[in-house]
Amino acid sequence: MSGYRYGEYHDGPDPLAPPYDVRAVLDEMGDAILSGSTPMDALRDLLRRGLPGRQDRRGLDELLRQVRQRRRELRERGRLDGTLERARALLDKAIGQERAELFPDPSDDARMREAELDALPDDTAGAIQRLSSYQWRSEAARRTFEELRDLLRREVLDSRFRGMREALANPDPQAMERVRQMLSDLNDMLDKDARGQHTQADFDRFMEKHGEFFPENPRNLEELVDILARRAAAAQRLLASLSPEQRAELQALMNQTLEQAGLADEMRRLGESLYNRRPDLAWDTPERMTGDDPLGMGDATTALQELSDLGELEAALRQDYPGARLDDIDEAAVRRALGRSAVDDLEALRRIERELEEQGYLRRQRGKLELTPKAVRRLGETALRRVFSSLDSGRRGDHDQHDAGAAGELTGASRPWRFGDEQPIDVVRTVVNGVRRGGVRVGDRRAGDRRPGDRRAGDGRAGVRLSVDDFEVAETERRTAAAVCLLVDLSYSMALRGTWAVAKQTALALQALVSTKFPQDAVQIIGFSNYARVLQPDELAGLDWDMVQGTNLHHALLIAGRHLDRHPDFEPVVLIVTDGEPTAHLMRNGRYWFEWPPSKETLELTLAEVDKMTRRRATLNVFMLAADERLKVFVDEVARRNGGRVFSPSAERLGEYVVSDFLRARTRR
Repeated sequence: MSGYRYGEYHDGPDPLAPPYDVRAVLDEMGDAILSGSTPMDALRDLLRRGLPGRQDRRGLDELLRQVRQRRRELRERGRLDGTLERARALLDKAIGQERAELFPDPSDDARMREAELDALPDDTAGAIQRLSSYQWRSEAARRTFEELRDLLRREVLDSRFRGMREALANPDPQAMERVRQMLSDLNDMLDKDARGQHTQADFDRFMEKHGEFFPENPRNLEELVDILARRAAAAQRLLASLSPEQRAELQALMNQTLEQAGLADEMRRLGESLYNRRPDLAWDTPERMTGDDPLGMGDATTALQELSDLGELEAALRQDYPGARLDDIDEAAVRRALGRSAVDDLEALRRIERELEEQGYLRRQRGKLELTPKAVRRLGETALRRVFSSLDSGRRGDHDQHDAGAAGELTGASRPWRFGDEQPIDVVRTVVNGVRRGGVRVGDRRAGDRRPGDRRAGDGRAGVRLSVDDFEVAETERRTAAAVCLLVDLSYSMALRGTWAVAKQTALALQALVSTKFPQDAVQIIGFSNYARVLQPDELAGLDWDMVQGTNLHHALLIAGRHLDRHPDFEPVVLIVTDGEPTAHLMRNGRYWFEWPPSKETLELTLAEVDKMTRRRATLNVFMLAADERLKVFVDEVARRNGGRVFSPSAERLGEYVVSDFLRARTRR
């Protein structure tokens, strides 16, 4: 028998929290989508702008600006040759101190030593190599030279292991031995991993023994390799960023320092392993630093490593590559570069993208982001609300009727329920039918079936068991339904005049109005350019204009006529939105014919369909979106033949005109 155990809630999302409200975000995206953007572009544009109305969250553009600013600051931080400059200064100081000690001495030994100092090579690395076996007469010069060698050891190792300089700040006799042991154990662990024998326990033992050298606290070997490889690549970029003379001099100093410390072989093994594991890193790409302050080798490597990380973060924040997603952005890199608040902003943006999909507003199909029917309904409702908010308050009361389009007044009679009935259930007649059929039961369970808490059979409690045949519905007065046709011009001129977005908004608003307020109506939206076609509600939001020639109102009226004929008992409502006169018609072979100025045949066939609409008692109301004289002459002829009305709204008020006219027609009927 399965059971359940309940305990205190500790972590994770609040299971009782209400769903994250992304409707306002979808509305903002809707404006761009209705203007012609794809859902993917609209979402990316929103994420780039940020959410000023929602806790003032920064968008990707602002985060990107701050990352670029941080890169500029790093580039202006200093020069890359600071270690060379510091090494030369200490070398000159040691030589000067030795000469000062030798100058008062008249002996031949002093002169021989001065001659040896005069013969030192010009390059710093060569001079240091020659002086490694020199017997210093000056104690101050000897200490300065040891300071130079210690500086080079710490800087060279810090360029490969971040924090090594601090770890060796107060060296003891065993310090370099610990470094040698760490390198040997690290290389052995990498070799073991290459053979497929490495375990997490091996890594844990390594960190327990040598964790002092890794302030980043990696959790596994993969993280450690990534840290070391990025550091080593930055050190290589440091060399590549110097002049050829500086590069040769610094490389010689590094090799000499590692040889003297007994680390050359282990460092060579490590470098080869890291490069083989991460060849994708930019190992030899030069960087340009413009600052004036000299940077030590460790600091310069750190600056170049940060520049590389910021470059990768900048590429991720741009989101301009195929399949880009916010999950591609490294949260740790954002925290290092911009702080905790930027991580919170990024998480808010990620949640928007995630919630839009999880709540069923967006879906991914073959790598593309698409609106779901739920999202299209939301955009239609938003468009309708905007239309109503624009109407004057005196007329708004007629629009917001919650029972509009519902069944009519009750007649007092009832009839048996049939599948699909929307009339209210007659509860009294339904229960009476059940009683008459003998459905009364006293105590539904037998004694042996009783469960704890059940009342005993025969306790006086009665119930009525209903069957489907018992149900009756209250009859209502029949309310007139309408067959609605909205004909929308899809031609290229609609986009050129900037009326395409408002035409789609109007179609969505009308669709939302009919489906919510007048569910008994049959609405069909027809788009027309060179051909006409029926537009499904789900495709309206993402619909684009047709870059073809032709305004085939003739074909659109043919399709609308068939829709009206399928609903002969419905009141016909036909609304036409266009910005130009008809310039195309459908020929007998099913092909379209385009001609401008319009041919006589096009006008005659189109007006013939207008006459058919008139015989169907369908009034055609035309909404002109252009002040074209030819269009005006044509629609005036349509109005004369049909008795419909002509409107010339501005593009911004098209929705108000269409919805108001539809409501006026429905109210009148």
